Amino acid sequence: MRILPFLHMGFATAAQVPLYSSSNSPASALQIPQMAVDFTLNEGPNVLSPKDMLTLPRPDVPLPNDIGDLAIIPISTYSFQDRKSHKSLSVIALSDGHTYDIPLPDGGDAFWLDSRTIAHVVTKDDTQSLYTIPISTSPLSSDLSSHVGSFPITTASAFRYSPSAQRLVFSAYVYPDGLVETVKEQDTVYDNRGNSGLVYDETFERQWDTWVGPKSKALIGVSLAKVDAKWVLGETYVNVLKGTGLSSPVEPFGEADDYDISQTHVIFTAKDPQLPKATHTRQNIYLVAHDGNDLRQLTSGIQGATHSPVFSPSGDKVAWLELAIDGHESDRARVVIYDLKKSVRFTITEDWDRSPDSIIFSPSSAIIYATTGDHARNKIFALAVPPTPPSNSTRATLPTALTSSGSVSGFTPIPGGRATFALSSLTSPNEVYELSGLDAAERDLLAGRKADAEATTLNRLTSFSSAGFQGKDLSPGKISGSKWPAVMLIHGGPESAWFDQWSTRWNPNVFASQGYMVVAINPTGSTSFGQKLTDGINKNWGGRPIQDLLMGWKYILQEYPEIDQNRTAAAGASYGGYAINWIQGNPELGFGFKALVCHDGVFDTTYNSYATDELFFVNHEWGGRPWDPASFEVARKYSPAYTVAKWSTPQLTIHSSKDYRLPEGDGIAVFHALQQLGVPSRLLIFPDENHWVLNAGNSLKWHYEVFRWLDQFIGPS
Repeated sequence: MRILPFLHMGFATAAQVPLYSSSNSPASALQIPQMAVDFTLNEGPNVLSPKDMLTLPRPDVPLPNDIGDLAIIPISTYSFQDRKSHKSLSVIALSDGHTYDIPLPDGGDAFWLDSRTIAHVVTKDDTQSLYTIPISTSPLSSDLSSHVGSFPITTASAFRYSPSAQRLVFSAYVYPDGLVETVKEQDTVYDNRGNSGLVYDETFERQWDTWVGPKSKALIGVSLAKVDAKWVLGETYVNVLKGTGLSSPVEPFGEADDYDISQTHVIFTAKDPQLPKATHTRQNIYLVAHDGNDLRQLTSGIQGATHSPVFSPSGDKVAWLELAIDGHESDRARVVIYDLKKSVRFTITEDWDRSPDSIIFSPSSAIIYATTGDHARNKIFALAVPPTPPSNSTRATLPTALTSSGSVSGFTPIPGGRATFALSSLTSPNEVYELSGLDAAERDLLAGRKADAEATTLNRLTSFSSAGFQGKDLSPGKISGSKWPAVMLIHGGPESAWFDQWSTRWNPNVFASQGYMVVAINPTGSTSFGQKLTDGINKNWGGRPIQDLLMGWKYILQEYPEIDQNRTAAAGASYGGYAINWIQGNPELGFGFKALVCHDGVFDTTYNSYATDELFFVNHEWGGRPWDPASFEVARKYSPAYTVAKWSTPQLTIHSSKDYRLPEGDGIAVFHALQQLGVPSRLLIFPDENHWVLNAGNSLKWHYEVFRWLDQFIGPS
């Protein structure tokens, strides 16, 4: 078995004869392969089965302490025996990689208060409380936790602590009065209002998987200090957003990376309160004092979205990522620095055709480290901070890649010219790494030279998945002389990519372990290859991206004669699901697939443009609102709904009822069309999932049904 990732090709045309006649005959009258009655997933000591993948430990990113000798890593491990996800906290000594595990039976959030004290926030019995866990290093161990205090709410999350300010800041849901002290009382009134009606006068009415209620996210601050060897939680909570009309972190995915804190202030990103949220992406950057006073907007107010606001350790600068176009969520992100003393804003990556995901200053404040997608790898780049110009402008700086493979997350510089982070790849889940030698790289960059990445040393510190991978070889290996069935996976987004990165939802290793060759192509619209390629999909969903997929597919069939061309299939989700429906309705393209799998895919582009939650996305993708003449014509041109008469390939359609990005009506409509055409088809619905299948039991069911479908039409057996 072989995994063939990361191929981007150009254009081609071909022809194809329909697999099944799309008449009105019942499916039972067609001569179709029969499903194996006793189908089972391929499992064994040398196989990475879906269950194996789902039960591997899932380490989060490491969080180092302030002196850089210890780090904590939250870990979640699912058990099918008790159907629970078991939480723990691994404390690691960065000097030698020795770890000490702390079970967290009630889950919760953990972060450092000082170099030897971990804060643990846990919710139990409708109460959210803060505990401290003392850590010893000789030997590495922990003492009993101590209760510090309880919060007046149960939704506190995304914690940040400033030792110098003795201030804890977190996110929580509050009602329009902005007070955390009244939330529980108002919850009781709201829950007992006697009806379930929700009334809206503006969008969003729902987002991602949740109907919008009367509460919104706010940033809350409270004192937290060590007094006479005992930690004391204050009683006065300050909502720094109270009365501003602002909400942060930005839903649905905003967390602690949407804000940062210094000794005196909070910097955060929030949606522009003057614009309809569902049709605009504009997020402004704001600065506010810990007492909620002196609110300042730092952005121009004419930009698009902003992300990853951070303070420099020196306290005189802040930086963030900024997209230029309001409404374009996949526009190129630029690194912007704001000099707080001079009130000057300047961009340092205007000439760099890459789009960072997150940024952080070095301890010296002289370097910005940017986690950035580059050729399907998430790398760390270092950028020197140039002198502040006299007025708002741009300043070019030379980015230097410090890593070359895999996907980095949670990059955090620590003392001694080092940094910790998590690194995953196609064949490995997150493990903790340390990168040293950054001080030399910093000197080179500040001297105007390109940093020598080879002067740094990368050291792997953990092996969380070694036990789960025992006996399982995920290396590419060699293809035997036999003929193999093949599956082409089509990624969603569409502005996304197949990265050299571990996934628990679409994992090519799992497909390969079930006996399929796997092809994953990054076509037009993919990220990390430059903004021109990303923007090439705009108003062109069924055009260049599909031609790229076809060209890549034809190339693979030509170069790998081990593929049995009579046993091929394609599967995709979101935009990938759209592509499946488009390929289904355009057999003349000539892909030749014998089976299709569509997960949460678009059926009718015009309907989806009305029904989706984030209207700015479809308005940008199609060039206007769904009734505007030009965008209406483009969306209709590339709508699978108008190709149904040509549908003939057996298709499994999967959808989830809480998917408000692509409402389930699309999936049901696809299934109804296939059934009336007499095309072999099956519908899998998850009433309790969103755009992603996250529950482990549901994920196992998803894999079972996908491979059962593939086995029926192209199976290796």
